[in-house]
Amino acid sequence: MSGYSHVLIAVDLTQDSEAVARRGQELATRFHAKLSLLHVVEFIPVDPAGEALLPPPVDLEGELVQGARQRLEALCDSLGMQAVPRRVELGSIKAEILRVAAEEQADLLVLGSRGRHGLAVFLGSTEKSILHKAPCDVLAVRLS
Repeated sequence: MSGYSHVLIAVDLTQDSEAVARRGQELATRFHAKLSLLHVVEFIPVDPAGEALLPPPVDLEGELVQGARQRLEALCDSLGMQAVPRRVELGSIKAEILRVAAEEQADLLVLGSRGRHGLAVFLGSTEKSILHKAPCDVLAVRLS
């Protein structure tokens, strides 16, 4: 293998997204690879009793997607990635990351990974699920 041709960076738009995006950007530069960014909005309204609610009459999902697009644009601007293709998708985080990675024929997926402790270790994680089902290599950037 001579390197990577398409690096897909999946960000959650938290403060750690910059570190994840920078790592993916470094690798894309090193391998002269195409670079793209992805954020997935997963919205499941839940009432205090834990049951799913019907969507409210306002377009809350649309507002969440629009806000995510604006934050993703700001992240790209701050990193000098204005020309980099980016997507905001709505759905299951795991399923959408895997779908987009396959659809775009990414050969490296870069995402953040937070250390788990307590019960979270036994519950599994998005990163672990993606690692085992991804159609390409996965780099999990260790976050604090």
